[in-house]
Amino acid sequence: MSRLVSLQGVFRANVVAARLGAEGFDVELRGALDAPYGLTVGDLARVDVYVPGDQIEAASLVLLVDEVDEVEERLDDDRPPPTPRHHMVGRLAVALVLFVLIAGPIAQVLRWY
Repeated sequence: MSRLVSLQGVFRANVVAARLGAEGFDVELRGALDAPYGLTVGDLARVDVYVPGDQIEAASLVLLVDEVDEVEERLDDDRPPPTPRHHMVGRLAVALVLFVLIAGPIAQVLRWY
């Protein structure tokens, strides 16, 4: 067995182990699994994920693909939603009506002077 990755906390390690197990990899977790204190930072919370040496490249690729997907999802969440064209036309129409309603009386007043 070769160490694939070290993670902080049992939850993340179990998620990675489940993901790799779903892909058919043999996974073993070592480290702070059944510690009496649920630490999530530092070396006391480190959990190592091990896979067989001949599966390490493929398992690394699965984790890389998952990371890329996660980053793409975050990028999609940060982008503002596109404004539909009909909303732009509606806003333009409202602005035009307001301009006519305001500019018409002002033009009448200026014509009298």
